[in-house]
Amino acid sequence: MYLSQSKKIHISSQVKGYSTVFLSLSITIILSLILALYQGARIGAVKMKTECVADVSMNSILAEYNRELFDRFSLLMVETSYGSGNHSITNTEEHLKNYAQKNFSRSLEGKVRNAQTMTSIYCKDARISGTSYATDNAGAVLNRQILAYMKAEPIEHALFEAQENKRQLEEAGFDTTDVEEMARANQEEIDSIELPTIINEDGEEEEVSLANPADEVNSQKGVGVLNLAVGGRYEISEAYANLNEYSSHRSKNKGTGLNDRCELSVMDKILLEQYYFEKCGRYGNELDESLLKYQLEYLCYGENSDWKNLEKMAETLLFWREASNLAYILTSSSKVSAAETAATALTAVLMVSELEEPVKYSILFAWSFAESISDISILLGGGRVPLFKSDDTWQLGFWEMLGFRNNLGKGDCGSGLYYKDYLRIRLLMTGHEEKTKRLMDIIEMDIRLTPGNDSFMIDHCLDTFCGEITVETSYGYETKIERIYGYEE
Repeated sequence: MYLSQSKKIHISSQVKGYSTVFLSLSITIILSLILALYQGARIGAVKMKTECVADVSMNSILAEYNRELFDRFSLLMVETSYGSGNHSITNTEEHLKNYAQKNFSRSLEGKVRNAQTMTSIYCKDARISGTSYATDNAGAVLNRQILAYMKAEPIEHALFEAQENKRQLEEAGFDTTDVEEMARANQEEIDSIELPTIINEDGEEEEVSLANPADEVNSQKGVGVLNLAVGGRYEISEAYANLNEYSSHRSKNKGTGLNDRCELSVMDKILLEQYYFEKCGRYGNELDESLLKYQLEYLCYGENSDWKNLEKMAETLLFWREASNLAYILTSSSKVSAAETAATALTAVLMVSELEEPVKYSILFAWSFAESISDISILLGGGRVPLFKSDDTWQLGFWEMLGFRNNLGKGDCGSGLYYKDYLRIRLLMTGHEEKTKRLMDIIEMDIRLTPGNDSFMIDHCLDTFCGEITVETSYGYETKIERIYGYEE
């Protein structure tokens, strides 16, 4: 009986020993599993929080867009100097790291209580590895933003009219017919014909004067088109810009090609034209808060002053109007007859019949010139001039032509195009890249006039960026997240 009880006790102790070992091994495995699950959960929490912080931080960077650029030109871009004059992407990297670190930091209560979280994350580093600036790819980035803004706008009918006017002008040859060159060739023919001579009071032989009425008109050409057309009647801006300080005349900062493509359709180009007229001033519609007042004229010609740009536009108008007016006057029997009568009278007195035809044409050329100056004066005064003249819209008679400077600025032709319509045609004829380049100058000129933006540079205006945020935990885990953010993503 005693031995049997001892065996039972021994067997029971042995079973209990096995259970303890099994339980110990099981608990170890369970604890390892729990710790593994906890570590996995903690790593997942770190990754999730990093994702959230990256989203907040990178959107915070985009929220720092230049307010003046948005208000004036409706463009969303981050100017990376932030008004400091120090243009560098490292400024934006510092902002990104600061936003990330603030979002990882403990709350004020947590800091007071020294409470720790299961993640214990801090921002180890933040950098920007890819960029896209406004001027990249010849301004493609800028145009992409403009189109994103303009696609919500209805297209003005005036733009389609401008395209039709441009087509008619080109088909009529007004943009290729150089009337002044024709007039010079005609004058050379006149000068090559010898005139009769007389003996003057001093006993010297001299050539008889032709007394061509066209000479009185031609003698005014040296004054300059704009001076002739304006004649002190209209106030011209004296604004000037040192173009060496602006985008088109300096080496520009470039991005990494992150998002710098913009393929333009015909409709896109029409929208860009509408944007120019919406955001830029011109003669007769100047903007108060702008450096150059005639900005659309600057888009066309790129000169460094309002006077020079308006003068170039006046010269273009003269080229077109002379071609148009000559085309009409050659079909007007009354005007051709008046020129023939004057030429016949002059050559009959001098008895040089071979001069009759070239003198007639010299009068017609001079008449076309005088009428063209009248047209330009009407346009600058806010009146209308049709692309093609008629008897009803012609302004100067024969005798008025001789004193044309005294017959300017008297109303309009009663129908036709305004100055802005001719300017639209000229702008359509200007190369797309030239307009984009000059628009960037205008943006810099105007934004630099606003408070805190005196060193603004459009080639440091960030549109899209690739940000990398590296985080580390107090227990040694490290991870990195990379995202691309932009205003149109």
